[in-house]
Amino acid sequence: MTQALARPLARLIDELSKLPGVGPKTAQRLAYHILRASMSDADALAAAVRSVKTDLRYCSTCWNIAETDPCAVCAADDRDKTVVCVVEEPLDVLAIERTGQFKGVYHVLHGAISPVNGVRPDDLKIAALAVRVRAGGISEIILATNPNLEGEATAMYIGQLVGNAGVRVTRLARGLPMGGDLEYADEVTVSRALEGRRAL
Repeated sequence: MTQALARPLARLIDELSKLPGVGPKTAQRLAYHILRASMSDADALAAAVRSVKTDLRYCSTCWNIAETDPCAVCAADDRDKTVVCVVEEPLDVLAIERTGQFKGVYHVLHGAISPVNGVRPDDLKIAALAVRVRAGGISEIILATNPNLEGEATAMYIGQLVGNAGVRVTRLARGLPMGGDLEYADEVTVSRALEGRRAL
């Protein structure tokens, strides 16, 4: 029986389907798109993938992905190094930076505590955060983990770990989104919005 797909194309589909959120159909569409692309576009894609593996590293201070060590945020003179925002993933740094509101520095955990998935505190960059706190010079830790079970467990663990170090520990406010209708909000969101209310 003849093989319906040429081996190189089947291999590309197989590799693309290993990416998160890419199912077999999407992998096929991407593979055929790459097949139809010009050689220079295919070379540029291959070079970009290779560069991500060879030209990037983790910042030894905050553990964000960077081209240099320390990263641009940690090296910047205009950032408040006494305020550290703790996030789960490097993409969370981008989300906060897009607001233009935060002028401190970051600490990236690279995940959240999840006993169900076998992720323990030792699997994350929590020990590195504790070292930063013990070194001194930090006045506030902002816990910006996701508002889900794993994020809450991680925030509680870190809060207990650094809470006695004389550092103020805060959590991002949660509540109603802009443009959302109160009638469609769930009870937990409304409760958190009431707890986090502030004066006008």
